[in-house]
Amino acid sequence: MTEHSRDLSRRRLLFGGAAVGAGVLLAGCTSNESDQPTTAQTKGADAATGGNAAPGERVTIGFSAPAADHGWLAAITTNAKAQAAAYSDVEFKTVEAGADAAAQRAALSTLISQKPDVIVLLPADGKELNAAGLEAMKAGIPVVNLDRAFPDALAYRLQIKGDNYGMGVAAANYIVAQLKAKGVSAPIIGEIAGTDSLELTQERSKGFADTLAQNGLKVNNRRPAEFTADSGQQAATSLFQALPKIDAIWNHDDDQGIGVLAAVTQANRKEFFMVGGAGSKKAIEDIQADNTVLKATVTYSPSMASSAISLARLIAQGKGMSDLVELQVPKELILASETITKENASNYLKLGF
Repeated sequence: MTEHSRDLSRRRLLFGGAAVGAGVLLAGCTSNESDQPTTAQTKGADAATGGNAAPGERVTIGFSAPAADHGWLAAITTNAKAQAAAYSDVEFKTVEAGADAAAQRAALSTLISQKPDVIVLLPADGKELNAAGLEAMKAGIPVVNLDRAFPDALAYRLQIKGDNYGMGVAAANYIVAQLKAKGVSAPIIGEIAGTDSLELTQERSKGFADTLAQNGLKVNNRRPAEFTADSGQQAATSLFQALPKIDAIWNHDDDQGIGVLAAVTQANRKEFFMVGGAGSKKAIEDIQADNTVLKATVTYSPSMASSAISLARLIAQGKGMSDLVELQVPKELILASETITKENASNYLKLGF
């Protein structure tokens, strides 16, 4: 049996007898024409080490993510392109996601009809794009679901995301520790969430509320935003009007945090400290300089897009992860949320987006 045949046999086992077509190219595929990989958010393929890093069967990876309306999403697409460019055996095809879930669904239908070897997909909304994941999987095309989870496990081969619940836990733990250190009793805690309709926002808020409750505390006022600077400023302004005094705030997203800090200056409200979310370069620099109310942020790194591409390549080639005993890539990968403070900011600055 040739290596090519062995790859196809492994795929039949993975997908219930439906072999994923090998070497099928999409019209208009790039040939590693994307930006050069960054040193921190991507990991180069060192062919000299052999194993999974060595060039193998040529595969086509289809990719779709929402339009970059803020820095984190821009980094997702940039990282995915750069990671694909690190592999000489990867053809990378990006399809425009459009303005909403319906437009992305239409683009994905076209992509599925062109039969890439694997699709990496960050859906505009996991629930609304679940059907697209099912369609691809039924067509024998493995789907790597990135960040926004599909509710149906059959809609993806691999799900990779940050720990949203853990972000809330980490933010609450930092706030609790700081309040205790300051000797604050009966603190007033505010929360500026992301887009409330997204499951990831709900998970973040639950982790935050659960951990506060375990310490006898609660959120006194919560305002959702939309992961943008403008919405962050509006939400913060509304929060300040509702709470004459605040001791601590958790803002879910560092991009919308730019607007929150603008509202802080506008309202001249600096009696509290704030924790951010995601780990943008600007936020880490502010934490390091220690000249704003932002004292920490909890990570949700867009480097997950780079990992998604690397794992999609292995899935398409019928390989497992070389450091694991199992012959297949795992079904789910959740990245831990880390806390960045002034003390360790210099270590994380290179990872900022």
